Amino acid sequence: MKSEFIREICLSFPGVKEDIKWGHDLCFLIGEKMFCVTGIEGDFGVSIKVKDEEFEELTGREGIIPAPYLARYKWIYVDDVNSFSNKEWKHYLQQSYELIKSKLPAKALKKKKK
Repeated sequence: MKSEFIREICLSFPGVKEDIKWGHDLCFLIGEKMFCVTGIEGDFGVSIKVKDEEFEELTGREGIIPAPYLARYKWIYVDDVNSFSNKEWKHYLQQSYELIKSKLPAKALKKKKK
C-alpha cells in the first residue's frame, strides 16, 4: 500500500485533480488547493491537514511528525504507512479534503461542478 492506495482514495473525492509539484511530489488538489501530498517514488510519506484539536495527539504517534513547512497550519507528515489503519487513512484523507474544501470560495466550488 504505497502511494497508489493514497491516490485511489484521493481521486474518489469529487472535483479532485492531481498534479506533480517540485519535480517529485504528487499533490491532490480541490479548487487548486492541496489537501494531500505524497512522493512519486522513494520512501513512503504523506502530508495532510488535520483538525487543530487532533494535531498534538496525532504528532505524538509513532511515525507521524508535524509536516515540514506546513505544521503551523496543522498539517502532519506520516512516514510510516502503519501509523494508520486502512479505515483511518480513508478518514484522515477525506477529512483533509473537507477541511481544505470548506475554506474555498463558493466561486471556486462552482467551477468544479461544471
